[in-house]
Amino acid sequence: MRLIFMGTPEFSVPALKALVAAGHEVAAVYTQPPRPAGRGKKPKATPVAAAAETLGLEVRHPVSLKGAEEQEAFAALGAELAVVVAYGLILPQAVLDAPARGCLNIHASLLPRWRGAAPIHRAIMAGDAESGICIMQMEAGLDTGPVLLRQAVPIGAAETTGELHDRLAALGAEAITEALAGLDALVPEPQPEADVTYAAKILKDEARIDWSHPARELAAHVNGLSPFPGAWTALGAEDGAERLKLLRARPAAVGPDDAGLPNAPGTILPDRAGLVVACGPGGGEALDILEAQRAGKRPMSSGELLRGAALPERFT
Repeated sequence: MRLIFMGTPEFSVPALKALVAAGHEVAAVYTQPPRPAGRGKKPKATPVAAAAETLGLEVRHPVSLKGAEEQEAFAALGAELAVVVAYGLILPQAVLDAPARGCLNIHASLLPRWRGAAPIHRAIMAGDAESGICIMQMEAGLDTGPVLLRQAVPIGAAETTGELHDRLAALGAEAITEALAGLDALVPEPQPEADVTYAAKILKDEARIDWSHPARELAAHVNGLSPFPGAWTALGAEDGAERLKLLRARPAAVGPDDAGLPNAPGTILPDRAGLVVACGPGGGEALDILEAQRAGKRPMSSGELLRGAALPERFT
């Protein structure tokens, strides 16, 4: 099949490689323009652009697809189908209509749950038991199109967004090749409106840990924001205190302290294996920190952190 591929981040790369390996003709690859990166702020090609160039494919990176000239150039490719995965630009109706068989999107959730920008983060942060991949026919609405194929996977008890991201990227590559191989036999399934949720973009002010929240909620928060942007807590109450990024966590069992009362939320519990922190509305629960990262340091286990850093009695 003659295809146009549209994608930008690392999540999109396995699908591009799988389509080429399956023998499809990729007429062009659309991706975001190079962005300044690194200490020198030199323009850096997207992961999809780098992969496409390695594969010898034409790469296009328009700033927008709203202009008539770009839309005409897109249509002139004569593609039978466009495959879109985490591209990052809105596709005008003229672009959606240009390929003879339309545009298919690889979406990293079980639609209609978690339409939108951050479905993997939000699934873990919400404590979902499963996630998955949907191959969806694109239309003008935000992830509203009918689903052609869906594949579900369980989310591990302490699985991070980074780990689920990699699993779903591989699953998306498998799913799109399966969908194209049997495209004529697939029946579009309209999404039910009753179960719609939206995966809003992750904001920086979400990242700070509030130790008054329950342990299960905090574990989901930590794992869902790992490795980026990373949930964090302060190593001191003063302004400018060093931040400790928490990368993996799970709820832990805890009883009252020696005085028979719950600990203040954020208190590091002594005489526990690993780094265990009191949490919950009254401090009667606890969070077991499995991996963390100090500013300017590499990620490390809680055991390494405890051996190499003087931690306060209480996180803030």
